[in-house]
Amino acid sequence: MASLTRKNWDSAYAKLKSALKSADPAQAADLDALEKIRLRFLGRKGSLTELLKNLKDLPLKERRELGPQAQARRGALEEKIAARKAQLETQADAAALSESSLDLTLPAFMPARGRLHPLTQTISEMAKILSLMGFSWAEGPLVESEYYNFEALNIPAHHPARDLQDTFYLEDPPLVMRTHTSAVQIRAMESSRPPLRIICPGRVFRNEEVDATHSAVFHQVEGLAVDKNITFADLKGTLDLFLKRLFGPDTRTRFIPSYFPFTEPSAQVDVGCLFCSGSGCSVCKQSGWIEMLGAGVVNPNVFKFVNYDPEAWSGFAFGIGVERVAMLRLGIKDIRDFYENDMRFLSQFDESLI
Repeated sequence: MASLTRKNWDSAYAKLKSALKSADPAQAADLDALEKIRLRFLGRKGSLTELLKNLKDLPLKERRELGPQAQARRGALEEKIAARKAQLETQADAAALSESSLDLTLPAFMPARGRLHPLTQTISEMAKILSLMGFSWAEGPLVESEYYNFEALNIPAHHPARDLQDTFYLEDPPLVMRTHTSAVQIRAMESSRPPLRIICPGRVFRNEEVDATHSAVFHQVEGLAVDKNITFADLKGTLDLFLKRLFGPDTRTRFIPSYFPFTEPSAQVDVGCLFCSGSGCSVCKQSGWIEMLGAGVVNPNVFKFVNYDPEAWSGFAFGIGVERVAMLRLGIKDIRDFYENDMRFLSQFDESLI
């Protein structure tokens, strides 16, 4: 469009109004026709757009008079186009629904709600109890050297736990799939000075035949406390409270002498049978007790490997199987159920049940 004067502005504006009467957006038959109207008047080269661009050629007084007039026309046109577009879209949706067999009034399918695996829930609950007792979380690698997995834990080369039938060995260099999370305790003591309290939850590996109560891959939570003047009485008090919080306030515990290379003295810790209350059943093999974990006072030889003075420091350690706890609390009879990813099994366990 050539530079405007007031005279040809009035002429162009009159033509615009006439064109708008013949191209009323409200009469557009479909969305394509409506879009053509928009482009004709409001597009980059639309007639109304060009008119507004050339306002700059008019004197200031006339721009102030004619500018709002043209902007009002633009605003009204945009509103008409938007209203007709909404109307046409609604009509199109209604037509599509009338031809469809889909009933939008039916309730929607609820998506399955994700939840934590029962073993993860059990580890979290155990860690929560121990964290309230001052223990912090520590982790380590799944593949360990023989030093961390055996030697630094006072397990000599001739110990049967190091045999091929018990341990998964990896080839050159000689590495093992960790058989317990006790190796994390050594790494933690190497990097920290006492006092310390840690728990080491994680996956471990044993070369065992898989059956209803055994797995080659399972989980442990091990604990370690090191401080001045720690005794076996501290260990008993800690584990008694831990097991009562885990299984209920009426849980009975007993400590039976045992042997572990990395603790001395050592104990097997049992709890009163949760199913028969001690009267004897098939679960406890008529004994009234269920073996739960191993524990003991840290062997001074272990402290020597991490440069702790055994004359100045003492400590206790314990280890508990997560699958055993979960099976007892949830009434699971086959450990393999935890690993088969059967949604019918896993969906039974809401977080409130753990």
